[in-house]
Amino acid sequence: MSKRVLVVDDEKLIVKGIRFSLEQDGMEVECAYDGEEALEKVKENKYDIILLDLMLPKISGLEVCQQIREFSQVPIVMLTAKGEDMDKILGLEYGADDYITKPFNILEVKARIKAIMRRTSRTEKTERERIIEVQDMKIDCESRRVYIKGEEVNLTAKEFDLLELLVHNPNKVYSRENLLKIIWGYEYLGDVRTVDVHIRRLREKIESNPSDPKYVHTKWGVGYYFQA
Repeated sequence: MSKRVLVVDDEKLIVKGIRFSLEQDGMEVECAYDGEEALEKVKENKYDIILLDLMLPKISGLEVCQQIREFSQVPIVMLTAKGEDMDKILGLEYGADDYITKPFNILEVKARIKAIMRRTSRTEKTERERIIEVQDMKIDCESRRVYIKGEEVNLTAKEFDLLELLVHNPNKVYSRENLLKIIWGYEYLGDVRTVDVHIRRLREKIESNPSDPKYVHTKWGVGYYFQA
């Protein structure tokens, strides 16, 4: 089955170019030109990935992203014309999985999409445990759900990918650079603080005391690891 992509941007020439290129790769592309239209489409349809512009009419891209995260974990890539690091990090704070700064090369866009697709549509679970239970946490790798003391925790796609990787390799320390390459699936061009943001958000969701974690630990000057 072809992958369904929603492209949200008020610049129609950009949308047209992205749509043409993705359709050439066999993807099914739908478009929205403001925040309200984007939310309506996401509530009514199922998509494999969303390309979401930061600056949108009616409702901003960040608010759209935040509202989508209240009911869906569909991968979201923010498109932004701004180059400030805070804008990029803020996009990730609101639940985005990645960002691309305009102007961009369409080949980069397609590479990002394919990398995310590989991460979120993995089916090769045969060599890995499908259900993992550690202390108060239960991880269902098949359904990609996490429970703490029986209560489901709502993780983004990237947060789950990070947790799953660390849990399957307990006590192994991963540098931020390595996590970028493994989880994001390509030679990431962004700031390594992207990893710090995701780790912090992950801890806020799974740790009873994020400042004194019992699951995801920091090896100062090296990286992160899951304590078995």
